[in-house]
Amino acid sequence: MSRLQYRYMDNSSGVGVLDKAVLVLNALEAGPASLAQLVQATGLARPTAHRLAVALEHHRIVSRDTQGRFVLGPRLSELSTAAGEDRLLAVASPVLMQLRDLTGESAQLYRRQGDERVCVAAAERASGLRDTVPVGSALPMTAGSAAQILLAWEEPDRLHRGLRGAKFTAATLASVRRRGWAHSVGEREQGVASVSAPIRGSGGKVIAAVSVSGPIERLTRAPGRLHAVPVMAAAERITEAMRRTS
Repeated sequence: MSRLQYRYMDNSSGVGVLDKAVLVLNALEAGPASLAQLVQATGLARPTAHRLAVALEHHRIVSRDTQGRFVLGPRLSELSTAAGEDRLLAVASPVLMQLRDLTGESAQLYRRQGDERVCVAAAERASGLRDTVPVGSALPMTAGSAAQILLAWEEPDRLHRGLRGAKFTAATLASVRRRGWAHSVGEREQGVASVSAPIRGSGGKVIAAVSVSGPIERLTRAPGRLHAVPVMAAAERITEAMRRTS
């Protein structure tokens, strides 16, 4: 009897089909598996293993590699991302409000989705001139300090692709990596300045950017001098809180 089969016996929920499906997923955690390998690892009858693997494939929880072997599917990654985003929003919301109150400027949280960055949380000024970015807004990855942050630590090939049509350069991103924050003046929108810093997940990967933004009249043409320190501190608080809750 394999180790997986022992785990199945010890952790049975009493819902047989669900327990067997989890057994298949646990087997695929070790890597790609043919049907014969699934049968060997799980101890399930061949028809049962095949039926479950194909059903999981229908729901994109299992997929196939180029050799036709079963592998963990993209739906698991999507669910993991959603869970991570919920945790990020819960952690970030009070920090954004503190950052807004400290700087007197609107604060936002951005995540990258393909060729766009999406505002997933915000804390707006109560009054006066402000840079309002509604939650859910999709902005280009070619302009703005948050875009610089979300691109600066990408793999070289993806970074260079992201620079096509961008209003910033590779030298700009090198400076961002060196100092740990980014700023922009009239880059995304005329008359608006911003400062951003990276939020990191497991392994140090940049998963989001925290920003403050407002009119150039208040932030000046050197907004980093005013707000880089509090923005970086906010990003670090969110990063640490994510690590504690992961």
